[in-house]
Amino acid sequence: MTLNPQKENFNQDIVSAIVVRPIARDERAEWDRLMRAHHYLGLRWLVGRTMRYVAVCEGKWLALIGWQAAAYKCEARDGWVGWSSHLRRQRLHLIANNSRFLMLPGDRIFNLASRILSLNLKRLSQDWIEVHGHPVILAETFVDRERFTGACYRAANWQVVGSTRGFAKSGRKHFRHDHPKEVLVYLLHRQALLHLKETQPQESWRQAMQTISVSLKQLEKLRQRLCEIPDHRKRKGRLHQFATILTIAIGAVLGGARGYTAIAEWALRLHQPQLKRLRARFNRQMNRFEAPSEPTIRRALQSCNADAVENAFGSWIMEASDKNEAIAADGKTLRGTLGGDGSQVHLLSALLQQSGVTIAERCVGDKTNEIPELPRLLQPLNIEGRVVSADAMHTQEKTARFIVEDKKADYIFTVKGNQGTLLKDIELLEEGDFSPGARND
Repeated sequence: MTLNPQKENFNQDIVSAIVVRPIARDERAEWDRLMRAHHYLGLRWLVGRTMRYVAVCEGKWLALIGWQAAAYKCEARDGWVGWSSHLRRQRLHLIANNSRFLMLPGDRIFNLASRILSLNLKRLSQDWIEVHGHPVILAETFVDRERFTGACYRAANWQVVGSTRGFAKSGRKHFRHDHPKEVLVYLLHRQALLHLKETQPQESWRQAMQTISVSLKQLEKLRQRLCEIPDHRKRKGRLHQFATILTIAIGAVLGGARGYTAIAEWALRLHQPQLKRLRARFNRQMNRFEAPSEPTIRRALQSCNADAVENAFGSWIMEASDKNEAIAADGKTLRGTLGGDGSQVHLLSALLQQSGVTIAERCVGDKTNEIPELPRLLQPLNIEGRVVSADAMHTQEKTARFIVEDKKADYIFTVKGNQGTLLKDIELLEEGDFSPGARND
């Protein structure tokens, strides 16, 4: 075969000019549309923590790549890693699953797919940190060898670790389709295998691995609070109690679940005595308690009064947490969000400092600011005896009096150089002037 040098150089110029980046918020609909239209699996949703990428050259989309949470169980992968079931549950969030890779229709260019995949892998972990707060150190994918050779993965240095058993999952059931897929993995960290198996995780990953440990008795108390929330679901077809669904969903999220599917999987792992104490539905034909399914959880959460659930959860978690745990107030503008007036959504949140659990949130309107919203945020919470910290914006006498006099709590506020008079007054004070050595006046 005779190669055209000019065309070959042109193709190489395209390959070298490619940029792989996460999609922007307003590109999500087009990304999903193209994936549904051209990928042989289509697209319903990506599961768990996700990332969507696009490969662009001079403004033209060349390829789409979708990442989601790792498969909960994969015998070939788990055997290759050398995991116990306990370590798998603890470290699974450090693996990302390449569930979609689509080369868009157009001219075929030599090495294009492997080049795009390689560029994506170089930035994947850092992007995951920015979006989800922790790195990923291993990538996985499943290749249907009846349709594809997986050559682009091998060219990008992925390695084959085995095959699936030829089963698929539909709802809560598995069925055999006799079309096993090849399992490939890629090390995003030189010592990924060691870190996945070691007893003590890396210190920088602890925050991502944190879960809130609550007892079944505490969950029962939460359920009692949630019983007061109205159930707006249609009466016909109700099988599970509304408060039970909400309790299971909150328990799953506190246990590290992200997304409806992960919540449903967490619910399926509950034992019969646990389901009984949470008042789950009892199936007389099967003579067992049943956990709510993913569609049931989804419909219940989408129909509930979010503010009422948040208030119930906030007051409950305050009782369940350490009474000495401090509260941090912090405001953030949510990237890629729009409110009803077209402005970006800005939230003021109160969270427990040690566990990082958000206990209350308020949306700050564009015609106001965080200062008057902080007392409204703290008003329904029982924070007596706790310490509230906030940035310099909230260093206001009115706010301080509200925390101390109305809520019977203490505060730590920041004072910056632009608050010159206050800063000089503080510098003149002696150590004995501060609480608890200060006089009551």
